Amino acid sequence: MTDSSSRVFFPTLMSPLNSIELHWGSAPLAILIDQHHSTILPSAFESDSGGGASCLTSMRLLRSIELHWSSAPLVILVETSLSTTFPSAFIRDLSSTIELDRAALELRPPGDSDRSTSLNSLAVSLRDRFEQRGVLFDLDEAIGLHRAALELRSPDHPRRDESLNNLAISLGNGFGQRSVLNDLYEAIELHQAALELRPPGHSDRDDSLNNLAVSLGDRYEQRGVLSDLDKAIELHQAALELRPPGNLCRSASLSNLAMSLGDRFEQRGVLSDLDEAIELNRAALGLCPPGHSLRSASLNNLSKTLQARFEQLGILPDLNESIELDRAALELRPPGHLDRSDSLNNLAINLASRFKQRGVLSDLDEAIEFHRAALELCPPGHSFRSRYLNNLAICLQERFEQLGLSPDLDESFRLYLQLSEVSHAVSLSDLVTVKSWVTHAERLHHGSALTAYQTTLSFLDQHVAALSSSSRHFDVIRETTSSLAMDVLSYCVRHGSFATAVELVEQGRAVFWTQLARFRTPLDELFVSGDTGAALAAEFQQLSFRLRAVLDVPAEDQSPQIRQLTMQWNDVISRIRTLPSFSRFLLPPLFPDLQKAAEDGPVIIVNASKYSCDALIITSARDPIHVPLYITQLEVSELSSEFQSLAESFGSSDHQLQLYEIISILRKLWDDVVGPVVQVLRELIHPGSRIWWCPTAEFTLLPLHAAGPYEKKIQNVSQFYISSYTPTLATLIRARQQLSRDASMQRFVAIGKANPDKGKELRCVAPELAVAQRLAPVVSFTSLEDSDATVQRAFDALRHNQWIHLACHGVPNRKHPFESSFAMRDEPLTIKEIIRSHWQNPEFAFLSACHTTVGDASNPDEVIHLAATMQFSGFRSVIGSMWSVDDEVARQIASAFYDNLVDGSGRLDCKRAAAALHKAVKSLRKKIPLEQQIRRWTRNGSRAEEVMWYFIALNYPAFHHRTYLAEMCGVYKGTRKRRQTQVDEAREMPERMHADMTIVNLEQLTINIVIPENPLGFQTIAVQHLLATLERQTACSPVIACYHFDIWRLQGVLKQLSAATCGGTESGTHVSWKQSSNSKYWTESNNCGKNAVA
Repeated sequence: MTDSSSRVFFPTLMSPLNSIELHWGSAPLAILIDQHHSTILPSAFESDSGGGASCLTSMRLLRSIELHWSSAPLVILVETSLSTTFPSAFIRDLSSTIELDRAALELRPPGDSDRSTSLNSLAVSLRDRFEQRGVLFDLDEAIGLHRAALELRSPDHPRRDESLNNLAISLGNGFGQRSVLNDLYEAIELHQAALELRPPGHSDRDDSLNNLAVSLGDRYEQRGVLSDLDKAIELHQAALELRPPGNLCRSASLSNLAMSLGDRFEQRGVLSDLDEAIELNRAALGLCPPGHSLRSASLNNLSKTLQARFEQLGILPDLNESIELDRAALELRPPGHLDRSDSLNNLAINLASRFKQRGVLSDLDEAIEFHRAALELCPPGHSFRSRYLNNLAICLQERFEQLGLSPDLDESFRLYLQLSEVSHAVSLSDLVTVKSWVTHAERLHHGSALTAYQTTLSFLDQHVAALSSSSRHFDVIRETTSSLAMDVLSYCVRHGSFATAVELVEQGRAVFWTQLARFRTPLDELFVSGDTGAALAAEFQQLSFRLRAVLDVPAEDQSPQIRQLTMQWNDVISRIRTLPSFSRFLLPPLFPDLQKAAEDGPVIIVNASKYSCDALIITSARDPIHVPLYITQLEVSELSSEFQSLAESFGSSDHQLQLYEIISILRKLWDDVVGPVVQVLRELIHPGSRIWWCPTAEFTLLPLHAAGPYEKKIQNVSQFYISSYTPTLATLIRARQQLSRDASMQRFVAIGKANPDKGKELRCVAPELAVAQRLAPVVSFTSLEDSDATVQRAFDALRHNQWIHLACHGVPNRKHPFESSFAMRDEPLTIKEIIRSHWQNPEFAFLSACHTTVGDASNPDEVIHLAATMQFSGFRSVIGSMWSVDDEVARQIASAFYDNLVDGSGRLDCKRAAAALHKAVKSLRKKIPLEQQIRRWTRNGSRAEEVMWYFIALNYPAFHHRTYLAEMCGVYKGTRKRRQTQVDEAREMPERMHADMTIVNLEQLTINIVIPENPLGFQTIAVQHLLATLERQTACSPVIACYHFDIWRLQGVLKQLSAATCGGTESGTHVSWKQSSNSKYWTESNNCGKNAVA
């Protein structure tokens, strides 16, 4: 459940005044106002009919009193605390105040030098009445009047900052009611402008610091961008420094800073933030005794932070105190109070928490009652409505599960269904709510689940679009996408809606790239659709270029430009959609459109969800074909983790052992994933056809193209088909649409950096570039090597060449994927720099560099890595890599690859890339070790290390022997981690103990046992389990040959095995031990019964 907090804005007073004594009736009323606004109000002014600031400059409720000073009218704005009620004898009715303000304005017609003052005064009074009554007409009029006042106050006007500040506050109020994002963005821009007019030393600087911080906090709640929250905390701290002990506004600053720290705790989980927030809230409450105008807000905010600590640590006194504080705050917020819904919601959350602790049903009933009351106070469009709706729905479901009352369940999902009709700007809390709907609909098997998924994907699209396609916002995208796409595919498959599954999984994956691709969408059809279409296409193209130019620049002063361009861009999209045949322009594609991805061969979506694992085969002429996969998401995750662990350790431990572990993974993939798919494909296409893998989740990190049984006379997948990969179906379609418009000379650039500032020397870069240069007779060839390989020259070359061969170090950054880079001579060429570039008609990129397909560790479905960056930048075909490769191997592969890339007309054809790479590896299989053929590519200096190609499968003859890994011995089943756990349970052993068995000749039962430098106890376990397994399976005595032992270790093994297995049995077992590494052959035999081992 989500709660809410109270933050305080600070309207602006007029210019400093001297002390004035007013007499109302026979009672004198003194209002002391000095230049620092340290106002002392009469006690009558401090009654808490609302929550807000208790200083003159922090108050929303403004009153105007017309005095005559030396026969000239003088309007004095008397500001009181937020929602503070003046004594009835002083001002009996707010509407009367507005009438006085209107009368004053009539006395100041257009051209009057003080007209802006009356406009401002009337606007503030109208805003106050809106806060009292909630009538939006009052707020709209107030905003109009504030705008008029601002127009009359030029940039050099001494009170322009006042108008900027007050208009910003009213716009912020409007955003809270309607969730119109432009209102919030404009409010932030106005607060920033007001702050610039209030430099250090200005008497109102603390107000502007606070107000800008509050608005940034609102934007954080809307978008979830942490930089907004961090900036808000910084500003709140600065405002607090300007409000030392004794300042009447200090309590408001303490409370506002506490709330922002509490928000940061919820995001990052740093307990010190929460502890500090509680301390600040207690200090704020201490400054707000009973009767203080801010007491209800302070009670509410302290309650929220205590409730958060209870959820984190389970300290029951925190929960009990939180409930007491919420009840006290609610008493101070009677019906009609602007913040009453906050207190109702927060008290309900705490009561529901106490129900979970104590099980007293009356707590849950009362929580539901309060949640209903809070929701009634938030009409459609209110920024808090979705979170209040979600809280009520969750409590109703809780009561349904307790009592089984179906009306509670029906009401909860009727509430959720209201979300499908939301028309306002989607906030982060809206996304949280619809994802909660998905979770509960799946858990309770409710019929609204598909609608929930569709609504969530629609909200996701709107939310990400509002963020702009900036790498700075990727953390939000990563957090909001989560497992959504994989789960919706699983749901649709489980309900037989295969085409819908394809549409929705496509909509929920690679969200960042999809947003970015909108700026580069092909417009050929729109240009030729008629004069109107051509004009709109040109306008869209121009706006897209201008918007992309400013999106990635972090300067705050560009926010107005971004907002204006975004509005224009959205407007032209709306006009394009009114044209015939363009109603779905830039909307998520439907299945008939996505089916075009399979025009050159089937595309196989391989999906892993917590609900099921499935494959969907997309063909060009029929509905998707479902292939169930009998593997769980947990197993896929473990398999992926083990494979990544192997990838990171290649070359650092026993080569043969690593090879066996790779094959074990490839067999598992074949048995549970790829084999079932191939079985269906064999009925659809001929051997040697092209196929495209489109993996999701952890499948993106596994070599599906290399799967196989690896048995004699049984083919692997690479011997059936030529495999490629695509991040999404739309990516493949776009690549085919981007036809080269230059039919003359093809331009090719080879870029190589052999001696990086950091990392090992790449000795074979020059020979590799020489291989590429053999293409000079058929292309216009350029080479940039070593000192010429700078970032700027690389960009220049990419702008003028359609083909690129890049040989250098690749530097992945799995925590911050946009910092992944190619190592150039002067500085890294990063992903975030590449996506800002615009290249003409790119065709093909061969990335002979490290880790070019290694992306974000926490969300692989967003495919943020170097190879994908080149693909989404427009390259129709890309060859990438994952880890290390020997330089000489890279040269050989490149040579064989380019020999097969030139077509019959003597031109390079990127559509031949997959087949050319397939043939290259096939022709070199006798020269390149197996593990180098199946691994994605990385370059790591002169050390010969394994490689795995990204876009093709291996083509390697079956082993002449069969490898048994997990199958032969129980202690080795499962992943490396699971094997280790099982071994540790049997013997307390050090980490990283491995033993793998290979049956060389099953008929003769001769076994190789390869055991690295491991403790003897583990070897004993290995052999014992192996012997027992073989004897159970074959009912005969095995003959064993062991390698890699020195004589002394071997004798220790013999003694341990003899002691462990001799036991007075009848027949004997013969074991032969061989010493390797060019040592003499050595054998020892022993007969001490049936199970005796020497």
